[in-house]
Amino acid sequence: MTPSMHERATPRLYLQLALVSAIWGGTFIAGRMLAGGLPPLLAASLRFSIASLTLLAFLAATRTPLVRPSRRQALHLLLLGLCGIFSYNLCFFYGLQQVSAARASLIVALNPAMIALASAALLKETLPPLKLAGVALCLAGAAWVIVGKNGDSLAAAHGWSGDLLILGCVASWVAYSVGSRGLSLSLGPLQTVTWSILLGTAMLWSATWALGAADFAAVARLRPAQWGGLLYLGALGSALAYIWYYDGIKRIGPTRSGAFIALNPLTAVLLGAALLGERLTPGMLAGGALAIAGIALCNLGGGPVWRKPASLPSRQT
Repeated sequence: MTPSMHERATPRLYLQLALVSAIWGGTFIAGRMLAGGLPPLLAASLRFSIASLTLLAFLAATRTPLVRPSRRQALHLLLLGLCGIFSYNLCFFYGLQQVSAARASLIVALNPAMIALASAALLKETLPPLKLAGVALCLAGAAWVIVGKNGDSLAAAHGWSGDLLILGCVASWVAYSVGSRGLSLSLGPLQTVTWSILLGTAMLWSATWALGAADFAAVARLRPAQWGGLLYLGALGSALAYIWYYDGIKRIGPTRSGAFIALNPLTAVLLGAALLGERLTPGMLAGGALAIAGIALCNLGGGPVWRKPASLPSRQT
């Protein structure tokens, strides 16, 4: 790791990443509150329309021009929009119709382990023995949560489809996190997030209209609490949190940034119990304990050796 990377890993950055994780834990609650109130495609489209408007307003307020990417960067951004916005949110909203917020967040706790594996395979980050052991515990914890359906009536009613959809969130987020590193360095976190969200939003609306899911009568029937959840998802859970997360990826790499996702289940479980009356089953408790132990081992294993690429695409104006 270069000296400049050490200088950038400040306490403020770690606080930002911890807040991102807490915010994202709350998105599971907001998503459950919207379940059944809106078609999943429409909910995802509205979420990222709010995020797009928030980001564009921020750019306008700070007089920051939206950079025109090169053709190669544009293709890269399209892939990020497809994985991190379109695919992730389809799995997120459809999945939360079939599993509880707490259960979904415990499955998504796989993210740090899977990001570490993908970074080791694709980005040549080191994976010491302790970190490997942590990855194994995270995998075991997620498996225990998925298999342990006893007492979880919502998950039992829908079989495995809800769990598979939430696992789709994990796959989408791993691709988004690992695939964003180069663009975060060349375009910057704000430009990368804005473009990927704008492109992902266009994909979501295209699918919404094509599949006849644009039910605006359902939007008019939303309760105030559901409107609050939608605004939370768009402005905080997407615009602000994505910028801070990408900033972390740019400064300390995807593995160390992804480790903060460990806080997601804690926030989701506490809020799910307080606001939605959800309860933890023994399987979820055991799996969550394994996942937390695995994440702790991942962090004890030391940070990855991150080498800045020798050359990066020049910033386009």
